[in-house]
Amino acid sequence: MTPYDSEPADRLVTAAADGEDQAVEAALRPKLLDEFIGQERVREQLSLVLQAARKRGTAPDHVLLSGPPGLGKTTLSMIIAAELNAPIRITSGPAIQHAGDLAAILSSLTEGEVLFLDEIHRMSRPAEEMLYMAMEDYRVDVIVGKGPGATAIPLELPPFTLVGATTRAGLLPPPLRDRFGFTGHMEFYAPAELERVVHRSAALLDVEIDPAGAAEIAGRSRGTPRIANRLLRRVRDYAQVKHDGVVDRTIAAQALKVYEVDARGLDRLDRAVLDALIRLFGGGPVGLSTLAVAVGEEAETVEEVAEPFLVREGLLARTPRGRIATPAAWQHLGLVPPVQTGPARAASGQGPRGPVPAQSDLFGAVEEP
Repeated sequence: MTPYDSEPADRLVTAAADGEDQAVEAALRPKLLDEFIGQERVREQLSLVLQAARKRGTAPDHVLLSGPPGLGKTTLSMIIAAELNAPIRITSGPAIQHAGDLAAILSSLTEGEVLFLDEIHRMSRPAEEMLYMAMEDYRVDVIVGKGPGATAIPLELPPFTLVGATTRAGLLPPPLRDRFGFTGHMEFYAPAELERVVHRSAALLDVEIDPAGAAEIAGRSRGTPRIANRLLRRVRDYAQVKHDGVVDRTIAAQALKVYEVDARGLDRLDRAVLDALIRLFGGGPVGLSTLAVAVGEEAETVEEVAEPFLVREGLLARTPRGRIATPAAWQHLGLVPPVQTGPARAASGQGPRGPVPAQSDLFGAVEEP
């Protein structure tokens, strides 16, 4: 189970893909590396790997793509296959629960084929161990029979390229991670890059949009192209129903206000967490379970769905004493942050005239505030 499995189904700013997203993304995906927007470092490195493999006439090294969802890992895997002029087989870690499942897929691969394994960290351990030999020696041992009479039959595999994608690279065991010849980490997009994504998608969707409208959508997309494309579709709907179909900054802002996505990309859940933290608990610190009860959500939903973006935006901080709202969170809600006193000051490490210096305990050890 991923953190995004627990998200409320109505979240417009979730980075997880639903059925509609998958259908639209198939039409919006770039087909070649030169058409892919953003991720300059990963694109340049991957281009070198693919060009060198084409010159040698061999399958390129196995590729691992890591990073949050919605940044283009699946798109890059399809681009790799297109650049190599090779077929691609798509599957996912949760779908491979037994070594036999993986053996069936590997044994049917053709020479040079690209195998895309999404959420590779969720693959079962027996299949994972079989993958070690397949990646390194292009061979798997198929066990026939059970008990003392079981026999291992070696099965030779044609050279292939495995492209693994994961949102949690730290969960991959080192033996598997070390077998990838190239590892690319996908970063969140800058607003300027997202504006290019919005313009490109608008052209493919036949939506008339001006630069200010694209900038407004990009600024609320949380650094994620998938969210930018989803917001564009909702703004398009609003523009076609309420106006003449042309998207400018005013229309985009009005549409996203209807869908409760504010200027920084926060939605109802994000604002509910900040509102409860500030209005009910004075900015904190407050425990996770108490905060979850206050917003009417599960603790896992608050911790894994809402908090990462709020922390990344500098609106919320996790401390040993609990969650606290930063001054930026108060300002975002149009409130004036109070002078920190007591537990809040200790949690943030601030005193009346600045940072509180470290103190020594009775045994001479330095204790951080």
